[in-house]
Amino acid sequence: MPRSGERARPTGSVPARLVAAVCLGTLLNPLNSSMIAVALLRLRDDFGVTVTTVSWLISAFYLAAAVCQPLAGRIADQFGARRVFCLGLVLVCLTGALAPLSPSFGWLVGFRVVQAVGTSVAFPCGLVLIRTASEVARAGDRADHVDGAGQSGRAAAPTAALGALSVAASVSAAFGPVLGGFLVSLAGWPAVFVANVPVTLAGLAAALAWLPADRPHCTDRTARLHRLGRSGRLPGLVRSNTAPARVDLVGVLLFASGLAGLLGFLLSVPAGPFWPLLPVGPVALGLLVWWERRVAEPFLDVRVLASNRALLGVYLRFAAVNVAFYGAFYALPLWFEGERGLPPRLAGLLLLPLAGLGLLATPVAVRMIARRGPAPAMVFGVGTMLVGALLMLAFRPTSPIWSLVLVCAVLGLPNGFCNLSLQSSLFDVTPPEGTGTAAGLYQTSRYLGAILSTSLLGVVFAHSVGTAGLHTVAAVMAVISAALLLSSGTIHSSRSR
Repeated sequence: MPRSGERARPTGSVPARLVAAVCLGTLLNPLNSSMIAVALLRLRDDFGVTVTTVSWLISAFYLAAAVCQPLAGRIADQFGARRVFCLGLVLVCLTGALAPLSPSFGWLVGFRVVQAVGTSVAFPCGLVLIRTASEVARAGDRADHVDGAGQSGRAAAPTAALGALSVAASVSAAFGPVLGGFLVSLAGWPAVFVANVPVTLAGLAAALAWLPADRPHCTDRTARLHRLGRSGRLPGLVRSNTAPARVDLVGVLLFASGLAGLLGFLLSVPAGPFWPLLPVGPVALGLLVWWERRVAEPFLDVRVLASNRALLGVYLRFAAVNVAFYGAFYALPLWFEGERGLPPRLAGLLLLPLAGLGLLATPVAVRMIARRGPAPAMVFGVGTMLVGALLMLAFRPTSPIWSLVLVCAVLGLPNGFCNLSLQSSLFDVTPPEGTGTAAGLYQTSRYLGAILSTSLLGVVFAHSVGTAGLHTVAAVMAVISAALLLSSGTIHSSRSR
């Protein structure tokens, strides 16, 4: 209850300036993911490589992000979300300035990896900051929040703040291809890297001015959460926030090796499979499970994932959604430019409804989830994705421009509904003290989906960017969408508890 003379605050409200600062950081990842889509053929020609090789610019970015997201979440939980958030912005700014100077394609891939590290921190750090602010507002003040942490249970997901993050991601993803197309047309591919510099400088200024200072590690609340976690009453992804972070380097190496082995084998298929790589992925991932069950502070807590099936379901669905989404997002501009002969500027404009309608759909999804839970929003999202995939199967080299725009619009609607539905479900099934790490693994699921989708593109477009390859991508999208539609009724919601 508010004290006498105070105005009541909405439950779980988050300061608008904090949300704005977080949004400036979180938009960098989708911005860099989407701008590169319309620069791939220009990069292929300038460096004299194949489509399969140039796809490493996408795959390496997502591979590095998949590894760094859980680490960023763990470090944010333990060393302060504001510090880690600002460090990521500095890395993105430096790579934006240095990547255009790359003397070879290998150097450019290296800069993309560092860029991925920098953009990986914003989402897990942002969720930690938003959740903390929401819980403080919900309790009324910090003292009441500490006293009630063990009694009130998990706070409801701050849907409006999550919606703002989704809007930021949708806006940057929507305008990324458009911006990238104009930048590539005017100044070549280096401009898509340099564009990060002013954005990161603005984000750093906002973060320093508006994000709250990090708290010390050892507080009464974290000590209490640690004791609860040790007693088994508050299971989570992170066992303690009171001790310095211990990075599980063996787990990180095995995880990265497993993904790299799988990706390398898939990309070798068009030129003839490199069979020695085939067992690397399964063996490394099997060793990862064996190791993580024995280490005290694992990189990937497989025991928690095995015991929390609702959380595992969120991750698997998010990975599947992103296989379908990125399959369309990267295949369509390649086909627009390679098969239809459209310039990068027009290809970017055609992608605008694919990413942009997620922005318009988000407010509707927010209201739907607030009233009925995440399951109906997920059903609508994957159902629309299935319709869009089937329409892609009708594309021909002579299809009119209006039909391309229409299908991109249909494919854009699922973005807002699926993403916000799964983000809301993530909040429902995650203990508060593990928010940063859970958010990092959530984004890792996204990158796994993106890696699989770009591997698919490397295979189907290895020899030519043709309509048959686009139809193969569409068929895979349709199968995934149908499977998600059949399982969407089991999406976890706090309203069912």
